[in-house]
Amino acid sequence: QVDLAESGGDSVQPGGSLRLSCVASGFTLGAHAVGWFLQVPQAAGKEPEGISCISTDGVTSYVDSVKGRFTISRDNAKNSVFLQMTSLKPTDTGRYYCAAVTRCGGEAHYWGRGTQVTVSS
Repeated sequence: QVDLAESGGDSVQPGGSLRLSCVASGFTLGAHAVGWFLQVPQAAGKEPEGISCISTDGVTSYVDSVKGRFTISRDNAKNSVFLQMTSLKPTDTGRYYCAAVTRCGGEAHYWGRGTQVTVSS
């Protein structure tokens, strides 16, 4: 059975750090590009926004709002992708999803169920 499971979300103060994990089962995550997406509370009902992506050969991309603060990586031996988040801001608050995608910027094959990140003082 195909599954993507995110973990690592938490409540932190501004300036804090978190590391999100995305673990796949039932398929080989390393054969896919993987994106991290953010659903902010203000955009409920809309599609999550792609914030970072890593290709099958490790090329990474980021939206401007997280560039320099977030780092995406993958460990194919663990069938996993990670998002290291530093210097967190209240505007980073939301539900974070990972998805296996056809290519960075392409359509998603599989979605996880998300993990909640709350940044507040």
